[in-house]
Amino acid sequence: MAEQSGRRVLKYLLTIFVIFSVIVTVAVGAVVVANFNHLGRFVRVFELIRDEYLEPTSTDQLVDGATRGIVSALKDPYSTYLDAQENEKLFEQIEGKFGGVGIILSVKDPKKLVVMRPLKSTPAAKAGIQPGDVILKIDNTDTSTIEQDKAVALMRGEPGTKVTLVLYRESENRDVTVTLTREKITVPTVEGKALPGHPDMAYIEISQFAMETGNDLAEALKSLDIKKYKGIILDLRYNPGGELESAVQVASYFIPPGPVTYIVDKNGNVDTKYAADNYLNMPLVVLVNGESASAAEIVSGAIKDKGTGTLIGVKTFGKGIVQTIFPLDSGTSVKLTTAKYLTPNKLDIHKKGIEPDVQVELGKDQDPTISPMNTQFDPQLRTAVEVLARKIGK
Repeated sequence: MAEQSGRRVLKYLLTIFVIFSVIVTVAVGAVVVANFNHLGRFVRVFELIRDEYLEPTSTDQLVDGATRGIVSALKDPYSTYLDAQENEKLFEQIEGKFGGVGIILSVKDPKKLVVMRPLKSTPAAKAGIQPGDVILKIDNTDTSTIEQDKAVALMRGEPGTKVTLVLYRESENRDVTVTLTREKITVPTVEGKALPGHPDMAYIEISQFAMETGNDLAEALKSLDIKKYKGIILDLRYNPGGELESAVQVASYFIPPGPVTYIVDKNGNVDTKYAADNYLNMPLVVLVNGESASAAEIVSGAIKDKGTGTLIGVKTFGKGIVQTIFPLDSGTSVKLTTAKYLTPNKLDIHKKGIEPDVQVELGKDQDPTISPMNTQFDPQLRTAVEVLARKIGK
């Protein structure tokens, strides 16, 4: 019996080699096992589940679970293991095209699914989902038991399929259930137009930073014939961030050539990201709020440090760390926090945020006028107009 058990352990050790390698450190050419007792415990649990657990389980299921557990042990809400489906959905989001319902989630609490806003003309917007709604269930899955990346993956799917959401709406103190039909979503990351009532002011809103956002901004500026305007209002409110390189491309239009951000890894190695020679050199005002995060803070931080624009609103979210996606086998990946970023003045804004130059808050029940259709502006946008008007001598 002991011999058979030993053989099973050896067989399982081969299966879980990828997990085992996580607790092995290579130093000075030698392999040092950090803790034999912990390894033995892991192998024993693996064996018990395979031999004694009532329900059938596959090796893939156990390896996936163990891998996810190792990453979750970091207690970093931004680091996560992604199975093949979740990994595919993440890259769809980065590319800005996917089948889904059109909800952008808040980054304030990665463990709580709060709707930041629905995208225009998407199933979520048509169903009346509102900013601040808390998603409690996705079909039959309780969202308190899963990570945000997993929740996003559950809401995504083939166009034409349905998903049911249970939401808590604080303003009405009740749960709301909606069934949505997924559509092909193309995230409109950049919108540019003349500001209503102010034909000499260009209004540019960036909702997030996807792979094509830099190119989308270039197209928007070209379509606007931007040089015919006297100044620009750049709206980064409710922008949760996204792709680093696109943030650098965007910043290149609003600061002169030079450092946009410094990426610093755990060993102190620095990768400096430089602005291209695209600087517009026009009077600029930038709108930010507590939901402006990550890549949006890279752009707004660079503009503030370089003094090329005036930040208006409230303090930004304060996510000054960088995640890297490492591909694994079978279409899976692990997303890990690997570095922090600093502003051009080498300020670390993580968990601190960026203070605006002009502090303007919205009222408790006051909605922001993102991409306004008329001149009924919220106080932040109204202040932006006043500041820009002074800059251009109106």
